[in-house]
Amino acid sequence: MDMKRIGSAVIVALLAYITYIVYSGSVGGYDLTTGAIVAFITGAIFSTFVVKNPSKVLDVKRWLHLIVYAIIYFTYYETVAHVDVIKRILHPKKPVNPAIVEAFYDVNTDYALTTISISITNTPGTVVVDVDEKKRALYIHWIYATTLDPAEAKKQIFEAFEKFAKKIFD
Repeated sequence: MDMKRIGSAVIVALLAYITYIVYSGSVGGYDLTTGAIVAFITGAIFSTFVVKNPSKVLDVKRWLHLIVYAIIYFTYYETVAHVDVIKRILHPKKPVNPAIVEAFYDVNTDYALTTISISITNTPGTVVVDVDEKKRALYIHWIYATTLDPAEAKKQIFEAFEKFAKKIFD
């Protein structure tokens, strides 16, 4: 086993272990032991699939961008979108203009693309319905489409998400 694969295995195992402990909500001896065993096995099996470049995971700047993105996303973007959708539900004259819009993405890794797609889908009023990797396009259902222009749709829906996804994953 080469050093890159070992590094990937350790990182995957660590992330799996932390996730296990957080979601189990227990730090008892049994949970810590079984979590370590399962994390070790997970790291060994999935290291080449999950982490291609272990040095990226250890880059502190990427983690800081991730933390800033999470804070901004959950406090600002989610709040604004929820308020907008709630207004549309509660106010009968608030218009809806649903459409599926095409917008082009500019990221290189599957993780960055997934981050953008999940951010769009988790934001009320929008959902990614298809991805065309050859055209590098996302097809997004938008509850109140203000434009069908791909560049403008990108700007309004996910340009901010893409900037962070690039800094974190590309």
